[in-house]
Amino acid sequence: MSRNGSSLAPPTSSAPSNHPNMSHYPPLTDWERPSFTPAAQFRVCATFILFLFAACSNLALLTSVWCGRGRRLASHLRPLMLSLASADLMMTFIVMPLDAVWNVTVQWYGGDALCKLLCFLKLFAMHASAFILVVISLDRQHAILHPLDALSAHRRNRCMLLLAWSLSLLLASPQLFIFRTIRVDSVDFTQCASHGSFSHRWQETVYNMFHFTTLYVVPLLVMSCCYSRILLHIHQQHLRDKAGESHLRRSGTDIIPKARMKTLKMTVVIVLSFVVCWTPYYLLGIWYWFQPNMLRATPEYIHHALFVFGNLNTCCDPVIYGFYTPSFQADLASCCRRTRSDASPQSLDRLSARQGPHSGEYVAQPQTKNQAATN
Repeated sequence: MSRNGSSLAPPTSSAPSNHPNMSHYPPLTDWERPSFTPAAQFRVCATFILFLFAACSNLALLTSVWCGRGRRLASHLRPLMLSLASADLMMTFIVMPLDAVWNVTVQWYGGDALCKLLCFLKLFAMHASAFILVVISLDRQHAILHPLDALSAHRRNRCMLLLAWSLSLLLASPQLFIFRTIRVDSVDFTQCASHGSFSHRWQETVYNMFHFTTLYVVPLLVMSCCYSRILLHIHQQHLRDKAGESHLRRSGTDIIPKARMKTLKMTVVIVLSFVVCWTPYYLLGIWYWFQPNMLRATPEYIHHALFVFGNLNTCCDPVIYGFYTPSFQADLASCCRRTRSDASPQSLDRLSARQGPHSGEYVAQPQTKNQAATN
């Protein structure tokens, strides 16, 4: 059982069972009313900082790919980066604020409908973020193993993205039926929780393990398989070149075109950031599902810190993309220059100089040469 909107996470409090017309709910034992502890306060402050950074960086990424220099990305890569930024923004604007506000209020004040909706949106965002990384990995595998089949990449990626978003919607839909508001009249406490939706604890454990598998295990296995096949392909190509099967002697780094290799490195780092950030939190969840008493055996700040560390993944994606993509760096630099120019006292004079002969019309400014888009 969890109070944070996803049955996957180790709970920071328990939900009461005295819900009207639901006497068949299993009773709670040793329930203590939660409070806004110092560890929870740290979690809220850290989440707020991550929220600001993730919102700004992912909005910048989305803007760059949608209407900036990022439009020059290969046509089959552009939808992937737009979807990744969109999924990260869902995590930013749904998961982070929900978690922070919920830790501050401790109990639930949003009513039953909002309880169901937000718990559904949270799991939907988490699934979408993981599945889009799977789509990116499959795209890189096909690009490296079948480089001559680039013409169908755009249509294939659109189909995979549609499947990823649809599966996320489907897998998150049970949240609408499992979570509800539970109230304890004796202490005037209301919580949004899954308590009572399962008649036996093993049923809840199966539900949690199913989502752990779809959120973490399956994506990790698929991504590992994709990049293992890529590395094997590169190794085999290198062995063929060393054996003299190729007419042109090529180094290991030239087996794959530089632009494509650069994109491959970027996606590998993005996937690794997902694994590194979320693995500790999911392992803690598994520990709780099979040994609930672990909450008393581990310090509270560890639970909070691991969740904050998992959310760090949302901030990593735009940073990694910016590191490997000069067009994004150029868009950020241009935005910073424009901001400084607008704040300068001479900005009005420069603005007048840039205006064309017609009122409100601007003469196109020369642009710096953009580096080749990654393929």
